Parts: sequence; C-alpha cells; structure tokens
Amino acid sequence: MDKDFVSSEDEECPVLVPATVNRIPVTIITGFLGAGKTTLLNYILTEQHNKKIAVILNEFGEGSAVEKSMSVGTDGELFEEWLELRNGCLCCSVKDNGVKAIENLMKKRGKFDYILLETTGLADPGPIASIFWMDDELGSDLYLDGIVTMVDAKYYLENSSKNSQHGVVNEAIRQVAMADVVIINKLDLVTNDSLEKLRSHLQSVNSAARVIETEKARVELDSVLDLHSFDSCDETNMSINNRVYVTRQSNLSSAHNFIDEVTSVTLEMVGSMNEEEFDKWLQDLLWEKKFVGQGGKKMEILRLKGILSLVDEPKRVILQAVHELFDKTPTTVWKEGEQQICRLVFIGRYLDGEVLKTFVQGLMKNS
Repeated sequence: MDKDFVSSEDEECPVLVPATVNRIPVTIITGFLGAGKTTLLNYILTEQHNKKIAVILNEFGEGSAVEKSMSVGTDGELFEEWLELRNGCLCCSVKDNGVKAIENLMKKRGKFDYILLETTGLADPGPIASIFWMDDELGSDLYLDGIVTMVDAKYYLENSSKNSQHGVVNEAIRQVAMADVVIINKLDLVTNDSLEKLRSHLQSVNSAARVIETEKARVELDSVLDLHSFDSCDETNMSINNRVYVTRQSNLSSAHNFIDEVTSVTLEMVGSMNEEEFDKWLQDLLWEKKFVGQGGKKMEILRLKGILSLVDEPKRVILQAVHELFDKTPTTVWKEGEQQICRLVFIGRYLDGEVLKTFVQGLMKNS
C-alpha cells in the first residue's frame, strides 16, 4: 500500500464555517386610532429607498393598497399577494397572527430585506417588541430596529387623558412611553399654543424619544428607518449619544401626567458600576418592583435605556429594557483618559427621581 495513501476514515473532517446571514430589521409603527399610521406606512412604501419591504398588520382597514388579498389562517399560514410598487419596492402585506405569522413570513426571506409592523391603535408595542428578545430563532433572523409612534396633534391630549382599565396605563400614553421616535402629525390642525402644550407633555412622558413634527405623515426616511435603537451598530459610525437619545439635564421633577402619572427621569453620573450589583438592583426594580415612588405606589418601568460603564468591562455597554425584559450590549471601547459615565433614562409610572438617583449613586464606583 502506498504510504502516502490515507484512507477516508483517517481524514480529518473539514471545519465548516457558517455562512454569514444578515439579519432583517423590523420597525414597529404604533399610535392611537387616527394618528396616521397607515398614511405613514403608505408614504414609506412609495418613496425612493431601494428596500424590499414586507408589511405586517395587526388590523385591516378599508381601502389600503398594501392590504389586498392578504390573510392569515388560525395556524399562522400565509395567503399573500406580492405587490410591485412604482418605486420598485417589492411589498408583501401580512395580517399578524402572532409569532407563527412572522416565522412563516421568514420562509419567504430573500424576497424582502426590511419589515414594517403596524400595530392596532389600541395595542401596547411592549409585548410585540419583546418577541425579538424572547424568541431565539426569530432573534437570529430579525432584529428590532426601533419603535415609531404617531401622535395626532389635535386629539392626542384628549385621548391621553381618558380613563383606561383600572391599573393599566392609558394606551396613547403607553405608546409614547415606548417610542424611540415620536411623530407629531397633522400640524396644520392645531394652534401654536396647543402644539406647545403637546410638546411639553410628550417631553415629560418620554424625554429620550426624538420628536418630529409634520403634516400628512411626511418625514425624512432616515429619521424612521435604520435607527438601530436596540443594538450596538458599531459599523454605522453613529454616536452612542445619538442612539441613546437623551437630554443632558437630569429630570427629577415629581410632576404627574394626567391620570396615569407617566413621567421620565434622566440620570447621568461619573464613574463605573459593578455589573453583578447593577443587575441585582435592576431585577429588583423591573421584576420585583421593590421601590416606592410617587404617591406611595411602587414604581413601574415601561421603558429604560442607557449607557453604562462597568467595572472590568473596557467597552461602553448599551442597556435596553422593555417592561420586565432587559438586555446589555458592549459597544465601543472607552478611550484612554476619557471620563467614564453612566447615563440612564427611566420611563414609567410613579417614578421618583430622587429615589432613583439615591440608589444609582449607591451603585457607582470611582465617582
């Protein structure tokens, strides 16, 4: 036998390198009834953006061009019609029937490279957003790009002051609290005084959201798409401060918002935290709701975002939390000599800024 001959049994198995699969971004479009969600959706679909977009709808309205011949069976099976729009966008619309519908939509991947998910006007976007953290299979194929909330300039304040179910935050306020971007729509229908009151209210509910003002839902597409609000996105060269869009001033006021008492509190402190201690405190805040806030009621966090400096971690860490779920992602390295800070934006009910400040200060090292 030739000594150079090696049997197939003796050959080493080649190392298989998995192919790189680009995850598909998902933008959630939410807003109260009549705010202009479908108008925004149709505007995006007909603008020039070179994207192939799939649209998932919670509700079917009358006469929407993107809803033709679409339905989902009880098991999430799809019956779809792909529409080629004038701008070259290939669009598919799906009525959302939960995770199963999204999973089945992903069987069509290759036909689209972006997903817009429009919620019903009464929907809480929080549970929808959490799908992308809780479902590992979906999380490997998709990522949540951002939550865009449409606000009706004329009727939002009226809708946000209405009573909701006992113990539940008013839907209109909750949608603003969850937002990365708030679009004030229908500017032509309100006076300057009314608009200023609306701006003040939105700022107090969610100081971390970027606010855009417009008519007929017309916006710059890069202000609502490819936001990377929930990921590190180092390759885009976007600044950390823009992705965690916060005010520089600490908002420690105890002002209440209508009947639901939803406010936002921004804290910025010099120094670093021990990760284990911070996680334990965060679990007590989000899961156990151990901390008492305004009116002697337990603080309830709807959304939390921030930048963390952690002991023994050379990189900035982006924190994102929706309801009781939270995620931390290391991003860029702190430069030598750069002042390391922790910046947190809390959005929720019964928040007490002084209480939060005291506890966060107690976690800081080298401050």
